[in-house]
Amino acid sequence: MIHLNNSEKTQLDALISHGMSYRQTNNNFAESYKEQRQSFQLKRLQLQAQILLVAGLTLIAFFLWANSQFQDKIYALKIGIVVELFILICWGLCKTSIGRRYPNLILLSLCWSVTCAVQICIALLFNNLEPRNNIWNLMFLTQATIVPVQCWIHLIAQIGTIVCYFILYILYNPILKNPSAFYIEQGLYFFWTCLICVFSVFLYERLRKKEFYARKAMELAQQKSEMLLLNILPEMIVEQLKQQYTTIANSFLEVTVLFADIVGFTELSTRTSPAKLVELLNTIFCLFDQLAERHGVEKIKTIGDAYMAVAGLPNQSNDHAPAMANMALDMQNAIAMFNQENNQSFRIRIGISTGPVVAGVIGLKKFAYDLWGDTVNTASRMESHGIAGSIQVCEETYQLLKDKYLLEKRGLIEVKGKGKMMTYILKEINLKS
Repeated sequence: MIHLNNSEKTQLDALISHGMSYRQTNNNFAESYKEQRQSFQLKRLQLQAQILLVAGLTLIAFFLWANSQFQDKIYALKIGIVVELFILICWGLCKTSIGRRYPNLILLSLCWSVTCAVQICIALLFNNLEPRNNIWNLMFLTQATIVPVQCWIHLIAQIGTIVCYFILYILYNPILKNPSAFYIEQGLYFFWTCLICVFSVFLYERLRKKEFYARKAMELAQQKSEMLLLNILPEMIVEQLKQQYTTIANSFLEVTVLFADIVGFTELSTRTSPAKLVELLNTIFCLFDQLAERHGVEKIKTIGDAYMAVAGLPNQSNDHAPAMANMALDMQNAIAMFNQENNQSFRIRIGISTGPVVAGVIGLKKFAYDLWGDTVNTASRMESHGIAGSIQVCEETYQLLKDKYLLEKRGLIEVKGKGKMMTYILKEINLKS
């Protein structure tokens, strides 16, 4: 059994998350939308409180200037101070955990600080009651404009103002100085103001929610596209392509290239169904991909039943040869465990070479990150001229591994296109080193 490290578990979780059901995705979006709406609401509530404070100060100044009697000025000052104090408290609560947890209560408090508080103060001070529609309408319009979310809270704020007025009306039973037509007219203005405010908030929030979901769906699609691209190209190359598409070709002075081939797989294909064959090959190569992630090796491509990988690029490193040696040894162990679990007898032939290469992306369609150079050819020859079940390395790779690994000298072999080459068989890590 192959054990996954934390990095591999994270990648597996990412793949699983992309396979989530539509309902789960929508639930996550809903939570994100609520969080975004709450943050937006708190910022707008603070803005509203600041505007109300300034507006309140201007009204207090006006009443002090307009009223000639000293007693009326005192009353105006008292009402203004009470209202401004309520608004200041709401502003302060917006910055606390209470405000972050209960923004709807702050919204109601801000509204009623201007509507209900003014009505109550006037009733207490003057023992008189008139519907303050000008203040109410201004408050509801302001709130619908600045805080255009939670339409049902806006409706509660309006209903609360009406209920407060009727309770005060019952308690004080004022003598109405105006004819009933006046109150009907004021009631109609108030009704349509409330209706327009609530409906506009409803429409704005519905539009905002649709926009949020559309943006999230686009982000999810982009993430899926990028994940697919990252499965084809290295992350560094993807970033270069995203910024501006140009021919990407880089030279690397020293990397380690691996070729692996499954011995006998071609013969197996003649007596195995295509579906079963692809399933076996996919399982094996998935194990190799996990090992590549674990050892920091870049998978280049698969060709039939051959697997090609490189260490030391596109992010250059000095331990490319040991990283590739460790991966090759783990590939042998992975095949052994696969055979045991699936009642198979596969063996792999691995060839490794170290040296300079050129790496890049060519073509206009079906991008592929590939390698070119003598090092690639040598690694391929190390594999094709190797021994089944063994890891054959060239002289350059041997020099980098000999101090920490046990290698057996195979000797000179005739390599097609290269002549005679000294090769070695990688056995295991030297525990004594």
